[in-house]
Amino acid sequence: MSKTNPGNFFEDFQVGQVIEHATPRTVTEGDRAAYGSLYPTRFALPSSAVFAASVGLDQHPVEELIGFHIAFGKTVPDVSLNAVANLGYAECRFHQPVVPGDTLSTKSEVIGLKQNSNGKSGVVYVRSTATNQRGEVAIEWARWVMVHKRVPADSTADGAPETVIPDLAKAVDATDLIVPEGLVFSAYDFTAAGEPHRLEDYEIGEKIDHVDGVTLTASEHQQATRLWQNTAKVHFNAEARPDGRNLIYGGHIISLARALSFNGLANAQVIAAINAGAHASPAFAGDTVYAWSEVLDRTVLEPGSAEAPGIGALRLRLVATKGRDESMTLRGEDGKYAPGVLLDLDYWALIPA
Repeated sequence: MSKTNPGNFFEDFQVGQVIEHATPRTVTEGDRAAYGSLYPTRFALPSSAVFAASVGLDQHPVEELIGFHIAFGKTVPDVSLNAVANLGYAECRFHQPVVPGDTLSTKSEVIGLKQNSNGKSGVVYVRSTATNQRGEVAIEWARWVMVHKRVPADSTADGAPETVIPDLAKAVDATDLIVPEGLVFSAYDFTAAGEPHRLEDYEIGEKIDHVDGVTLTASEHQQATRLWQNTAKVHFNAEARPDGRNLIYGGHIISLARALSFNGLANAQVIAAINAGAHASPAFAGDTVYAWSEVLDRTVLEPGSAEAPGIGALRLRLVATKGRDESMTLRGEDGKYAPGVLLDLDYWALIPA
């Protein structure tokens, strides 16, 4: 009897199945330092303990995406070890900040299945929940991933499970956003944060070119992916893909684009929710990544004044592209993603109002 784990294939999943993922992971200050060495992030709140204290947080949280990557990495051996690609996200909410010393554990429930027409793979939908050492929910999200079949079928109908596609919300409602306990922007230091822009300075429909670009390297993306204990074969094993290339972990592109968005959105300090996300095309070492954002919505969560800002939320579309797209075009006339679009991420961020 084999003692090794080849990972689950499409046939191994059933709707309603609950998977408790192995290897809880304790977050450390080393994670903060490593994240800063991998991505050009400069957001003041996770960068400065003094700034975090000035906006009411007793403990200095790490970037929200550190917690997300760690929690996501726990799911890989059971959900996406045999993935063709991670396809998208929905209904992701950050319930509370993750701080060094927190230990994250993750479990997932299978909420949908659909075998592809080629009979070689299928799409698995899961809802995952990360809890801390106190059993409190830190992060929850849904995602869907294309997974290889162990034994290819001749058609969709041949041995396919009943198709179940979950009804996922297009966006987290602003009323469901969670403001971290204690967070106040009344004494917000715009000089320390790097930009003067508040909620009302952004117009719905406005597009922001984040200008800067970063060229992907094999060593950095593999170091990042290992940091989150993500074991998906396509990121490390050149024999796992027909083209012999290592696919860049989609979360690496998300973090890179988020870091680039500082230039123009420096005060979008806290990611409160991810409404939707799609990895529109694959990225590989040697690609140069740029980013732009579009303001989709804005709302005041806690009113403030000119002298003492309150808390607002910006709904943003963050787009990462291979090569700079000064036209900031998301889709072509055919409705398909424009050439070069790598990431289309719809999220809510908290900002002084």
